[in-house]
Amino acid sequence: MCGITGSLWTSPSCEITREQLQRMTESLYHRGPDESGFYLSDHVAEAKNPAVALGFRRLSIIDLQQGQQPLCNEDQSIWLVFNGEIYNHVSLRQSLENQGHQFRSQSDSETIVHLYEQYGDDLCSHLNGMFAFAIWDTKKQRLLLARDRLGQKPLYYHQQPDQLVFGSELKSVLASGIVPREINPVALDHYLIYQYVPHPQCIFESVHKLAPGTYAVYENGTLTTHTYWQPRLDAVHDFSFEDTKSRLLDLISDSVQLRMQSDVPLGAFLSGGVDSSLMVALMQQHSSQKVQTFSIGFPVKEYDESDFARQVAEHLRTDHHEFTVKPDAVNILPLLAEHYDEPFADSSAIPTWHLSQLTREHVTVAISGDGGDELFAGYPRYQAVAWAQSIDRIAPLRFCLAHGLSHLIPNNPRYKSRLRRLRRFLHPLAFSPVHRYLDWINIFPYYQRLNYYTDRFCQQVCNHDPATFLAAAWNQAANRNAVDAASLADLRTYLPCDLNTKVDIASMAHSLECRQPFLDHRVVELAAGIPTPWKYRRGKGKRILRETFGELLPDSIWQRPKMGFGVPLDHWFRHELHDQTRDTLLASNAHCHQWIRRDKIVSMLDQHQSGKTDHSQRLWSLLILENWFNRWLI
Repeated sequence: MCGITGSLWTSPSCEITREQLQRMTESLYHRGPDESGFYLSDHVAEAKNPAVALGFRRLSIIDLQQGQQPLCNEDQSIWLVFNGEIYNHVSLRQSLENQGHQFRSQSDSETIVHLYEQYGDDLCSHLNGMFAFAIWDTKKQRLLLARDRLGQKPLYYHQQPDQLVFGSELKSVLASGIVPREINPVALDHYLIYQYVPHPQCIFESVHKLAPGTYAVYENGTLTTHTYWQPRLDAVHDFSFEDTKSRLLDLISDSVQLRMQSDVPLGAFLSGGVDSSLMVALMQQHSSQKVQTFSIGFPVKEYDESDFARQVAEHLRTDHHEFTVKPDAVNILPLLAEHYDEPFADSSAIPTWHLSQLTREHVTVAISGDGGDELFAGYPRYQAVAWAQSIDRIAPLRFCLAHGLSHLIPNNPRYKSRLRRLRRFLHPLAFSPVHRYLDWINIFPYYQRLNYYTDRFCQQVCNHDPATFLAAAWNQAANRNAVDAASLADLRTYLPCDLNTKVDIASMAHSLECRQPFLDHRVVELAAGIPTPWKYRRGKGKRILRETFGELLPDSIWQRPKMGFGVPLDHWFRHELHDQTRDTLLASNAHCHQWIRRDKIVSMLDQHQSGKTDHSQRLWSLLILENWFNRWLI
C-alpha cells in the first residue's frame, strides 16, 4: 500500500521541479513510510514530447526486498506508480510468463506493467484488487490513470492548459503549488446533503476525482475518461437458491483467502456485527494460527459493541485485542481536517480513526467487513424502504400518513428515539421513492436546504440538483424491488464516497492497509443479481448470508440488531462540544458565514441545546466544514 503522485506537462513554463515533486511526494509520507522513489524526465517539455514527473511513497506489504517504485519494464519505455494490492497477481504472472514476459521481482506491481504491455488499456479488466495507478508510456507519449472498480483507493487530478497533476490525496495535488483553491459551490451543496463530496467533483473547482471503475488517458493535450466496469443492476440471476448459496460460499471464501496474502503481520477489525464476524470466521478457517482481531469499546453503552466482539472472539478463539476509548472530538477535529482533505462529515470516522491507530500497533494489514450491508440489504433503513413500497400501493393511506399523521408526532431530541425515526419516515412518503430515500439519508433537508444558504450561495446552486447523483445510481435498478434499488444505489454512491473514503483515509493515516473481501468484484457481480427475497425477508436483511454461513457464527450474532459504528453527537453538542461549537461557528470571521446564514446557525444551536430538535448531524457537518476551511483555505 502506497501513495502516488505526479505530473505531465507539454510546455517548459509548466515544469514540475524536483523540489516540487519531493514536496508532493512527502505530503503522502503517512501512506508509505518505508521508502520513497522518483522518476523525472531529463528533457525540456514540448507539445509532441511531454515531460513527466512521478513520485512514490511505499508501505511494504509484498516482496519486502524488491518492489520499489517507480517501476519500469525492461527497456524503460513504460513507467508505473501504483497504490493498492493485486490479489490475483500470482495467476496473472503465470499467464504472462507463458506469453513470454519476464519478471524481475515478486511484487504485484510489476504485473501491471506487463499487463499493459500485453493488453494496453484493457489491463484493468484482468485485475482483482484495490488500486489507483499511473502508467507513463514513453513511446506513445501518453499517461494512463486508473482506479479500482469499487473506489477503494482514491485518485485526484487537476488539469490546466499544457499540464496534468495527480495524486492519491488532494494534499499531494495542492503541494504542487499550482492549484487555485477556489471552492466549488455545487460540491459544497452536495456535501451538505450527503456528508461527502461525490465523485467526480472535488471541493476545489479545478480538481476532480477519478470515478470508480474508470480509467483516463492524457494524450496530445487532451484528457479522456472511460468506464471499464460497472455491475449490472437491472436484472436478477437465473440461478437457483441452492446454486447461488454454493457460488456465494466459494467466492467469499476465496476472496478472504486471496486477501490474506501478506509478508507482514495481518489481522482483522471485529465489531461483533455479522459482516466483520463472518470475515474473521473465514480467516480462521484459512489460518493455521489464531487470527488477531481488534475492537474498541466506548463508555456510552448505546454505542458500545465490545461485548458482541468479545463473544465472537471467544467463539472463534481468536487472539483478541480490545481497547476502550473515550472519543475526544475536541482534539481529533484538527486531525480529521488534516487528513480528510475534503470536508467529510461521517462521524464514524472518529472510531475508525481510533481503531486504525490501535490496530497498527500490532499489525500492518487489517481485514474488514465493509460492503456487506449494501450487497445483502443489511441497513435498518431498508425496512423503511420496504414499508414505503407497500404504502405506495394505497394512495389515500400514503397521503394521510405523509400530510396528516407526520405533523402530529412531536420532535424528540434523542437521535435514536423511535418517535424521531417515525416522524422522519412519515414526512417524505409523498415524494418519489428516490427523493424520499434521499430525505431519509440527507443531512440538511433536501427540499428546504436553500433556506439555510446565504443569498449568494443560493444563486450559485439553484440550477443544480444534488439528487441527480443518487438518482443516476437508483435508476440503474429502477425496475427492481425498491429494497434492491436502494441498496444497489448505496453500492454505487455511499459505499465508495463515504465508507471507502472513511476507511482508506483513517487507516492510511496510520500506515495501516485495510482489505475488504466483500468488495471483490466477483462477489459484487453475484450479489447484485440476487433476488430481494433471498436477501431481505420479514424486516431483516442478509438472509442468504445466514443460510450459507450460518454455522460459522452463534445465533446471537446473526439475530442481533445492527448498531452502527457511531459516536454520541447529540450528547456532545449539549455538553463537551457546546462551547467550542458556538465559539467556532459564531465567530465574526467564520468562513461558513459566506455559505450558511448566521441566524440559521444560531437557531440550530439554540434548538439543539433546548432539546426541541436534534440538529447534531447538521452541526457536526458545519463544525467539520469550518475546521476544514481553517486548515485548507490558506
